[in-house]
Amino acid sequence: MTKEEGAFRTIGELSKELSIKPHILRYWEDQFAMLTPLKRAGARRHYRPEDVEMVKMINRLLNEEGYTIKGARKFLAARRRGPEMVEDAPQLLPLVAKTHEDNSLMLAELKSIRDQLTHALSEA
Repeated sequence: MTKEEGAFRTIGELSKELSIKPHILRYWEDQFAMLTPLKRAGARRHYRPEDVEMVKMINRLLNEEGYTIKGARKFLAARRRGPEMVEDAPQLLPLVAKTHEDNSLMLAELKSIRDQLTHALSEA
């Protein structure tokens, strides 16, 4: 049974739908003030459609784009402030290569850094 797009979801339903464990969702509530599902009798959480979208955004930032929790908070706060924050946005976005050549250059640089660290650790 699947719910309609705009229906409220319990923590279990959202957890299953997005493959995120319930304890992670509860932790994110503590870490992201803008994530505030309704709490009904017995402290049962009910996620509104906007809460579901917020969870999806947090999940994307943390697990796909590599943001830290602090960085994701900053990104979401800037996004909530509106268009006047556009000039700050590049500082908050992760570095993304635009071409295959950029990927190759970054990979080579990362390998060089790895080799330097390995050499420094072997001498320590």
